[in-house]
Amino acid sequence: MKLADFDAWMRSELDAVERALERWVPTDAPAGLGLAMRYGVLDGGKRVRPLLVLAAAQAVHGNQDAAMRAACAVELIHAYSLVHDDMPCMDNDILRRGKPTVHVRYGEAQAMLAGDAMQALAFEVLTPCANSLTALPGPHGVPPALQARLCALLARAAGHAGMAGGQAIDLVSIGRPLDERTLRDMHHRKTGALLQASVLMGAACGTTTPAAWQALSEYGDAIGLAFQVVDDILDVTQESETLGKTAGKDASDNKPTYVTVLGLDAARRHAAELRDTALAALARSGLAQAAWLSLLADKIVERDS
Repeated sequence: MKLADFDAWMRSELDAVERALERWVPTDAPAGLGLAMRYGVLDGGKRVRPLLVLAAAQAVHGNQDAAMRAACAVELIHAYSLVHDDMPCMDNDILRRGKPTVHVRYGEAQAMLAGDAMQALAFEVLTPCANSLTALPGPHGVPPALQARLCALLARAAGHAGMAGGQAIDLVSIGRPLDERTLRDMHHRKTGALLQASVLMGAACGTTTPAAWQALSEYGDAIGLAFQVVDDILDVTQESETLGKTAGKDASDNKPTYVTVLGLDAARRHAAELRDTALAALARSGLAQAAWLSLLADKIVERDS
């Protein structure tokens, strides 16, 4: 598979995701709420999670309408989490995706509401009906059982067992030494769960064998953790202008990271090992069209922002 083909696929899918988000994130929510929502999710970010959804769906010949909805829903959940995480009561950050954070631009109360509204919109996108704001022209191609399964996967990844639980551990861990096992559990929840769910939501849009589903789950688990390890590395090796967020924030906040626990060189080796684990799982899946997932694993580990 040529790298140029992969780049062309990514550009095409990212454009499609952006168009869908542009259509589904409202401009007319009351009292400027829609403007804050759109500021928080449109025109920014790497969109890794939507790409994982769409690549997994393609690998299993999945329902395209469902896959696009899942891709947008997972990005809405991710964006809402960033809006809330950046607020003074959490990480107190002022820069995100190369621009002022939502609470800096719109105020803390509006940022909180924008995050709440994006979280709710994610599940509305996943459950289209004739009267829904997210309804598309023509017949709706997402069976109710698939809608329910996608909602369950996303809710678990975003809630106490996943992202929210990981953030809670993160907040109580400031200034405390953590061993690698505890750090792994925190980041599996905070970052990894939503990335793993992205893969599984894409897979749920098609048909898989139990063995393929398990392999994709293992791929998502490994690549989700690798994403966080690389984030920790970039926090100490890149400038804010490159990252689009405040560099060195973890160290200044005295947060445990893979770099503080393992050291920089060992963290780099661990990221490479996790990629190898992900690719080995993908090879066991038996899926003939998993090239994009393989190349996304490389992109996640080799990125510089």
